[in-house]
Amino acid sequence: MIRSAADGSVLLKLRVHPGAKRSAVNGTFGDSLKVDLQAPPVDGKANAALLKFLADKLGLPKSAVSLKSGESSRDKVVIISGTTPDKIISNLDIKL
Repeated sequence: MIRSAADGSVLLKLRVHPGAKRSAVNGTFGDSLKVDLQAPPVDGKANAALLKFLADKLGLPKSAVSLKSGESSRDKVVIISGTTPDKIISNLDIKL
């Protein structure tokens, strides 16, 4: 779900549910963190909304959060720089 990369960034494995009533972290799905997004899965809107949502929740600039894989899939891996796994767990209120 969360692991540190060699360059000091953090990789976050996600299962995204676009088109939800509200954007929120909603527990886990297998070995991924489940994220509900209000944005529809059209023309990359859900991906952009996901990156903005995570940056806002983590108190980081949007440039610190980028999509590593899963551009057209519900299963995604996001790279986050400028923070630690512990801070991500705390800010997203993840129960491990």
